[in-house]
Amino acid sequence: MRRFSSPRDRLLAAVLLLACMGAGCVSTSNKWVSLRTTPRNPLSESLGLLTKQGPEPTERTVQLLRRLDLEGSLKGDYGDLLAQLAEIDKREPSREHVYAMAELAYVGAHRADQSKQCGEALELYGSAVLHAYRYLFDEQYAVASNPYDPEFRRACDLYNAALESTLRIVQTQESLRPGRSLNIKTATHDCQLEIKLKGNGWHEDDFDHFEFVSDYEVHGLANHYHKYGLGVPLIAVRRKHEGMKPEEEFYPESLSFPVTAFLRVTPALTPDSMPRHAVLELHDPLDEPSVQVAQITIPLEADLSTPLAHTLSQPSLDDTRLSTLGLLNPSKIKKLQGLYMLEPFQGDKIPVVMVHGLWSSPVTWMEMFNDLRSDPQIREHYQFWFYLYPSGQSFWFSAAQMREDLAHMQQALDPKSQFPALDQAVLVGHSMGGLVSKLQTLDSGSQFWATLSERPFAELQADEELRNGLARTFFFDPDPSVRRVITIGTPHRGSEVANDATRWLGRKLIKIPSMIMQGRHQLVARNPGYFRKDAPLDVTTSIDSLAPESPLWPVMLSAERGPWVKYHNIVGEIPKKGITGWFVGGTGDGVVSLVSAKLDDVHSQIVVPADHVSVHRHPKSILEVRRILMQHIAELRSFPYGSETSQNRVH
Repeated sequence: MRRFSSPRDRLLAAVLLLACMGAGCVSTSNKWVSLRTTPRNPLSESLGLLTKQGPEPTERTVQLLRRLDLEGSLKGDYGDLLAQLAEIDKREPSREHVYAMAELAYVGAHRADQSKQCGEALELYGSAVLHAYRYLFDEQYAVASNPYDPEFRRACDLYNAALESTLRIVQTQESLRPGRSLNIKTATHDCQLEIKLKGNGWHEDDFDHFEFVSDYEVHGLANHYHKYGLGVPLIAVRRKHEGMKPEEEFYPESLSFPVTAFLRVTPALTPDSMPRHAVLELHDPLDEPSVQVAQITIPLEADLSTPLAHTLSQPSLDDTRLSTLGLLNPSKIKKLQGLYMLEPFQGDKIPVVMVHGLWSSPVTWMEMFNDLRSDPQIREHYQFWFYLYPSGQSFWFSAAQMREDLAHMQQALDPKSQFPALDQAVLVGHSMGGLVSKLQTLDSGSQFWATLSERPFAELQADEELRNGLARTFFFDPDPSVRRVITIGTPHRGSEVANDATRWLGRKLIKIPSMIMQGRHQLVARNPGYFRKDAPLDVTTSIDSLAPESPLWPVMLSAERGPWVKYHNIVGEIPKKGITGWFVGGTGDGVVSLVSAKLDDVHSQIVVPADHVSVHRHPKSILEVRRILMQHIAELRSFPYGSETSQNRVH
C-alpha cells in the first residue's frame, strides 16, 4: 500500500488542491458582467428620469424660462418651446439659452421615447446633441463656457446621453458599422450620417456589432476603469473575416474591445436651420484618448473594464473549463495552446507576456491586466500578450513549447526584424508559469541533459520524432528578445505539496497523452543502462515535476543565464492570523514555502501578504510589476532599444 505523507504534508496537499481549485474558480463563475434593469444614465438624478412624474428640467432652466415669461410653455409642445428659445437666442445670443434648449430637448425626447414616438424622440435627441455641442464649442458667443460651472458638466452629460439614445434608435433601424453612410429620417428633416473609424488598430471588417457599456454592470473585476469626457463608450464585438492580418491569428475566438463614439457636427447652412450632415467617429480609447474640436483638446469618455469583462463572459473563455481541461486532459487543450492578444498588435510597444500557473489559464491575469492597462504611462509603452499551455504536463515540456510559440509569433509579426521594441520583452509568470518563463532565458549547456544521462545525446536510440522532442526540451539557448523575467509565487526549489499523496492523486486524475507514455517506454526499452537511476523519466505530470527532490532544481538555479536578462521576484506569505495562518502562516503562501520562493541573485525581491491563489492579484504585486515596467522604460531611455541590433533574434 502507498505510504501517505505526514499530517503536515496532508494539510499542505489539501491546501494545494483547494488553492488549485480556487485558481481555476476565483472570479470565473462566467458572470463577469450582467445586464442592468435600467441603463446607467448620468442625468437620472438631475432630470428625475426614474421618478413617477417622469423627467423634468432642472430648476435653473425653469428659472430661465420664468425670467423669459416662457414657464407656461412647459405644459405645451416642446418643439414650440424650443423654437421660441431659438428666436430669443438669435436676438440675444447666450450660452445659457443654448444649454436650456439642450436640456429641454432631452426631456422632451425622453418623454417621446417612453411613449414609443420614435420619430419625435429621434428629432429631439438629435436637437439635444446639437445644442449641447454648440454650448460646449460654438465660438459665436461672447462669453466662453465655464468649466467650473456645474452646468458645463451637465452639458457634457446631455451630449453623451442624447447621443447614446440617438444611436440606440438608429441601431434598431440600421446597422452601425464603420464605413457606412446612413440617411436618418427625423420628424422634420433628413440628416446624412457618416460612420468613420479612427485610429490604426482595428479596421472596418473587424466589427460585427456594438453594445452599450451603460447596459452592463461589471462583477468579476475588483476595479472598474471609466474615464470621463465626451462620447459614448461602446463594446465592439469582433468578427472573423477574410483577408485577416498576421496578428489576427492571435486574437481569441470571442473578443470584445472598447470603442468611443463621438459625433462631430457639421454646422448648418443658416443659423435657423438644422444640420444636414454629421460624422460619427469611432475611436479606440486605448490609442486615441482625446479628440480635437475647435482647436481644443477634448478627452473622450471611455470605459476599459466593461468590454474586458464582456470578453471574459464568453463561453469559449470560461476559465474553469480551460483550467481544468489543461490540467486533467492536456491533449485536449493542445489546439488552444499558444499566445493570445486582447488588443491590436503595435510594433512600437514592448510585449509583456503573462504566463499562468498550475490549474489555471490566462484569465487569472485579468485583475493585473485591467489595472496595468488603465495606466496611461504603461499603455504608452507596453502591449500585453498571454500564454496558454496545458498545465497538467511537466513544466519543462511547456517551456519547450513556449520557446517554439514565441519564435512563431516573432516570425509572424516581424519577419524582417523591423520592430526593436519586440526585442525588449518582459515575461511575468505566476507559480509554475514562473518556471516556464525563467526557462526561456537559460542556456541549457549539457547540464539539463545530464539529469537524464551521463552519456552523450548522440548515442540515444529513439525514433526521430522522439529524439527531436527531447532535443528541444533539454538543449536550448536563452531567447535574446526576453530582457526581464518577473516571477510571482514561484517554487524555485519545488513545492512540498508535491508529495506522495498529491503525486499519486495527480497520476490518477491527469490523463497523460499516450504519445508521452509510449515514448517513455520506448526510451527505456531501446536504451538499457543508458539513463541515470534518478533520471526524471517517470515524471509524467506537472505535480510530479514540482517535487523538491527533482534533480532539475539545482540545474535551474546554477544554469548560465542570458547576460542581458534581469530577474525580479515576488513572494507570497500568509500572515499569522486566522485558521490558515495558524497552520502555515509565516512559512510561505500555503503552496510554496519561503525557502523555495525566495532567490538570492535577483535585481529585486519583495514579500507580499497573500496566499498562493491571490498573490499575483494583490495590489502590492501589481504595483511592484508596474514599478519594474517603469524601471525598464527608464533604463531604456539611457540606452534606447532602437539603437540595439536584433540580428541575434532566434526564430
